[in-house]
Amino acid sequence: MDSADSRDFHYMASALRLARNGLYTTHPNPRVGCVLVRDDEVIGEGWHVRAGGDHAEIAALKSADNASGATAYVTLEPCSHHGKTPPCADALIEAGIRRVVAAMPDPNPLVAGRGLAKLREAGIEAVCGVLEEDARRLNPGFIQRMTTGRPFVRSKLAMSLDGRTALESGESRWITSREARQDVHRLRAQSSAILTGIGTVLADDPALTARIGDDVLQPVRIVLDTHLRMPPHMQLAKLPGRSLILTASGDRRRMADLQKAGFEIHRIVEKNGRIDLNVVMTFMADQQVNELLVEAGPVLNGALLAENLADEWIVYMAPCVLGDRGRGLFTLPGIRTMADKKLLKLADARQIGPDLRLTYKM
Repeated sequence: MDSADSRDFHYMASALRLARNGLYTTHPNPRVGCVLVRDDEVIGEGWHVRAGGDHAEIAALKSADNASGATAYVTLEPCSHHGKTPPCADALIEAGIRRVVAAMPDPNPLVAGRGLAKLREAGIEAVCGVLEEDARRLNPGFIQRMTTGRPFVRSKLAMSLDGRTALESGESRWITSREARQDVHRLRAQSSAILTGIGTVLADDPALTARIGDDVLQPVRIVLDTHLRMPPHMQLAKLPGRSLILTASGDRRRMADLQKAGFEIHRIVEKNGRIDLNVVMTFMADQQVNELLVEAGPVLNGALLAENLADEWIVYMAPCVLGDRGRGLFTLPGIRTMADKKLLKLADARQIGPDLRLTYKM
């Protein structure tokens, strides 16, 4: 990290709080906040609200009467390229900013240090690395998509105390509490897309929408349907926004019927009789999906676990018992000995209503 003092950490913490205001609205762009300070007084604040709108630096500059001589605290390196908006680095230079403190470099290859370099070339002191880990936690999907070409994949599961997701009949509503279900809506709201399998759609006819009180950019809804079994009348086709079906089928008549109903259809290659999940992840990145939330049954979750494609597992455990005939979390036929077991690392545990929410990393 470059040279920084205690005040830099204080104001960067404020910028990070501002950035969180865009948690549900900025994708596919990152969540970014900015604070302008002169003579130890905040003179401007801003955050990025949604793609196509003002970046955080521009919003902060607009909120200040005169930013000349100020220090700009921004949670991500100012951009240096023309996208939907002009470069923020240029705007900071033109405003007479004296010093810029960034939490982290921009992982976008179009920026990747060029913004900081442009500021330094203009004679502005540029510091980077203040509260970097906090800034990275704010944008795991954007960082991963820019650096690896795939989204950050988070799978949500709900289970009983004895590890069951449903009764033998398939009945599963509701294992967890109202508080846990509301928490899931917040997970949906911060996701660019929600992925499920055709089995879940046929069983539950889910809406896969984020229903919270805040302003939300609704996630794209994506269904894996290898053999194109989706009925045209499911509610996913009737809701506003995008509902995609990823299939290996070439049945043009079925495709036409589903497209007429409101679905987007995309063909994905097969692997061992199922849609290739690695190709799916590349497709998601091409669709500018930063954070992908998986809400699916044991077959898809088992496949994700077997191929190490999920970055995070969020398990809601309810204080109830469904018995030994209930359905499990994962279908993993390849595990025959203890040496084959999958190991996860507990990253967080907290109580949500009467339930426990356990967060695991691979």
